Amino acid sequence: MELKNHWDVDSAMLVLQHQTVDSKLWAEAVEWLILYGPENIRQLLLNSSGTATHECFPDLQAKGYAADGQPCYSVKDLATNMKISEEEAKEIIKNKEKAHKIYHFIDEDQTMKVQ
Repeated sequence: MELKNHWDVDSAMLVLQHQTVDSKLWAEAVEWLILYGPENIRQLLLNSSGTATHECFPDLQAKGYAADGQPCYSVKDLATNMKISEEEAKEIIKNKEKAHKIYHFIDEDQTMKVQ
């Protein structure tokens, strides 16, 4: 079943609030809410994600910002910070693209640059 049709807001929010939920299930619910949830929940989760990224990977710096304001990172920098190969990082992103039917790779010239 496609991720988009696997969840709804109520089921995803129940998982997020559950005290002993499996981390993989929790991450899937968060991912669904970020992609398909109501704007106020999406924004809250994206802001939290940005904070967590900065705290966990302080050396990871955005190379620019997408039209929607989301930070864009180089795959090489992502791989280095996650301690995986660049090929593995690309594969993870490609799998997400396939699952979500959303293109995640953005050409650097299509981003707003960090000053």
